[in-house]
Amino acid sequence: MKEFDQDKEISEINMTPFVDIVLVILIIFMATATFMVEGKIPVNLPKAKTSERTAVSTKPVVVAIKKDGTLLINNQVVSGNLESALSKVANKDSTIVLQASKDTPFQNVVSVIDACRELGINKYMIETKKE
Repeated sequence: MKEFDQDKEISEINMTPFVDIVLVILIIFMATATFMVEGKIPVNLPKAKTSERTAVSTKPVVVAIKKDGTLLINNQVVSGNLESALSKVANKDSTIVLQASKDTPFQNVVSVIDACRELGINKYMIETKKE
């Protein structure tokens, strides 16, 4: 068996544990960074001369209504009842931002506003593009 001399210096440092830790941190960073990107769904917003930017204190719940009547809440397609889907992501203090295509039937917009009122949500805005 080989004996180690106490006075002898270590001539090299083992880099394997360091590389392992760095790679694990890199993988964690890459995995979490991909979840931060939000996708956009194109909605042909109507234009208004009097539109203005409004500051919202909390993160709003975005409800998009496509031309064919498809509803999306925060870029997720609503497959069932709108009220139950809204109640999962919003409360009475939430602000709802309506994004309706300019070709969307107005009844679809009214239905979303009705669902908000049924849940006691009274703060909602209609998003437009400035002319």
